Amino acid sequence: MPKDMADIETLRPRTLTLRKPTSEDGSAIWDLVRSCKPLDENSMYCNIVQAEHFSDTCVVAEMEGDIVGWISGHMIPNEDALFVWQVAVSPKARGLGLGRRMLEHLIGREACAEANQLNTTITKDNEASWALFRSFAKHVGGELSDEAHYKREEHFDGKHATEHMVTITLPEEDDADSADAA
Repeated sequence: MPKDMADIETLRPRTLTLRKPTSEDGSAIWDLVRSCKPLDENSMYCNIVQAEHFSDTCVVAEMEGDIVGWISGHMIPNEDALFVWQVAVSPKARGLGLGRRMLEHLIGREACAEANQLNTTITKDNEASWALFRSFAKHVGGELSDEAHYKREEHFDGKHATEHMVTITLPEEDDADSADAA
């Protein structure tokens, strides 16, 4: 159970809840990521450490006691930017706008208050991720840009597609408030 009840957002009463992860969630997170191809699988240990050390900048979504959503992220050191590492949504929770809701939840947290941009990397062929981040940028009134960042030959020895750094400028709080009123 999360220590700070203010960090819980219930999207559907007693059905879908967003919260900070705990180390005990690591195994379920690992299972979720493994079920969400084409996401890169990390070790279960990695997901346990992420859930424990970066709980303020990660989120899990629970539906009827099962973890059906996960975002791992961290604030980039010495920058006012939130880096989103992975977004995973279980097939049984797709179509609910859960990915975008989890992103909105994260940027609303105190730990991310200084972020003026959100960064992530996406391969050109990952249509679901492009759709999610474009939708998120439009919803929050941010601008999305991208450029090749981790390159196939230079970084991955030809074994992985180039990852494009996607940057979404986040509107200042006053801008976001006026966009919500529109």
